Amino acid sequence: MSIQRLVSDIKRLKIQGAESIALESAKALKELIKHSKAKTLPLFYSELLSARKKILSARPTEPCLRNTLDFIFYNVLEDDFVELVKNFLERIDSAIKHLEESKEKIAGIVAKKIPNNSVVFTHCHSSTVVHALIHAKKQGKRFVVYNTETRPLFQGRITAKELSSAGIKVVHFVDSGARIALKKADIMLIGCDAISAEGKVINKIGSEMFAEIAHNLDVPVYVCSDSWKLDAKSIFGYETVIEKRLESEVWKNHPKNVIINNLAFERVSPSLIAGIISELGIYRPSVFVREVKEIYPFMFKKAQNF
Repeated sequence: MSIQRLVSDIKRLKIQGAESIALESAKALKELIKHSKAKTLPLFYSELLSARKKILSARPTEPCLRNTLDFIFYNVLEDDFVELVKNFLERIDSAIKHLEESKEKIAGIVAKKIPNNSVVFTHCHSSTVVHALIHAKKQGKRFVVYNTETRPLFQGRITAKELSSAGIKVVHFVDSGARIALKKADIMLIGCDAISAEGKVINKIGSEMFAEIAHNLDVPVYVCSDSWKLDAKSIFGYETVIEKRLESEVWKNHPKNVIINNLAFERVSPSLIAGIISELGIYRPSVFVREVKEIYPFMFKKAQNF
């Protein structure tokens, strides 16, 4: 896939989900390098840096994408052109391996957390959560999924279709019916787009409201996330920007005195989260941040230069 096609598909939500965007971006960079006509180090660097800038412009606030690109570009220094190309390709392969293996590790942990004959509540669409639920089904776990439609773009329908195709029973609720769904739930699983240094989880709008309801009902809330979604910049005072999408997604040709607030995400307080399930294991949000900082120092060294 070309960089131009990649950026277009990300912006039009043809590619969605933080891990999917990061994975496809790494693969697109690999294709760019393999077909590059650059013959000198300066031209090669320029081509890659231009591609990196274009990719980031598609989702400038998404940590998983940024951390993946930072991992690929971090300290890849070489005076020999052939060796430089080789090093970049090896780093890209390592990033792809991390993203793919993380999803499998998370799925294994989630399968153990889901009780038999249970109801699992989820919101929006997370490829990590869907993969984990399908894995649990294959492991012999018996459960029903209650999910929300997730207006205004109905990402919940994607979740329902994918789970249904895998033979998992789904009960689909309008967003405002989530409290009714959670009254019958045994566990709540959501993905996320970012995790701050304070352990706040940034996910689809409605997530904190549903997490508060779950908390009041004693339904444990688990966030399924690759650790590369930690926003290392937030340690240095950077506040992750909440994306605000087009008014027309909610109401086309609305009355002129009506203002549409179409926030895509919101922050979920760490006090509402029972644990973050990543490839590193299950940790409380504050402990998760410490673990990531120790295991992936490159994220924080790069973040100092933002």
